[in-house]
Amino acid sequence: MTDLIQNLPEVLTNRGIDEATWSALKNSIFTGARDDSILMAVDYCRARKLDPLMKPVHLVPMSVKDAATGKHNFRDVVMPGIGLYRIQAERSGNYAGSKEPEFGPTITAKVGEVEVTYPEWCKYTVSKMIGNGTIVEYSAKEYWLENYATAGRDTQAPNAMWKKRPFGQLSKCAEAQALRKGWPEIGAQPTAEEMEGKMLDISDYPSSTSPALANTPNTYPEEMFNANAKTWEKLIQSGKKKAASVIATVESKYQLTPEQRKAIEDMEVIDGNH
Repeated sequence: MTDLIQNLPEVLTNRGIDEATWSALKNSIFTGARDDSILMAVDYCRARKLDPLMKPVHLVPMSVKDAATGKHNFRDVVMPGIGLYRIQAERSGNYAGSKEPEFGPTITAKVGEVEVTYPEWCKYTVSKMIGNGTIVEYSAKEYWLENYATAGRDTQAPNAMWKKRPFGQLSKCAEAQALRKGWPEIGAQPTAEEMEGKMLDISDYPSSTSPALANTPNTYPEEMFNANAKTWEKLIQSGKKKAASVIATVESKYQLTPEQRKAIEDMEVIDGNH
């Protein structure tokens, strides 16, 4: 038992947390989380003038490799929820609402070992009022195959949440991206909804420093690459996207092989000319 837990009553008193609030945090808001992890989330909220009982942040278990032993240990990391992004946009005073999400064609296909029905993409648009009263729209288009979380390390099948709520989960990812575009001060950290069920491997770091949340990207699965290739080719050859833009989008989440990168770059070749 750590000193932190031994002195928990004193720690709670210093933070102005009464017994009822702590009970709600422990049993309803962050169910099953360690006491020190809950306090970490509380401190995160206090620093940003947020009410932790509204659960604007989530505690996400992250797999961390110990440099000394080579073993992976789980560590709770505080991640913003989509609700926090909405709060921050509203607090800015220039949030002007959003449109209903638009979805691409519904696809039924085998992903990994299971058959899944999902939207090819989701486009989410938010509005922002700038200084002269003009409304500016910011849109983000996210593809299901590039966002879904797998059920485990050894399968490409989606986890239960992404299989059960393919439209809802993708909509949250697109909304988060749109809000980051309109309000860059929100930051670049992914939301807990975007990381739902995903496993991050981060390098271990000294306890005196802040954790580096940059993850080591996984290689882009070949079956996902093949499934998306035709869509990318249409976008690139129609002039709606550049090969470099597609590559940058994919590599924000995965690592492309040299062959995959070349295949995307070659999509810009028309009649032998780039």
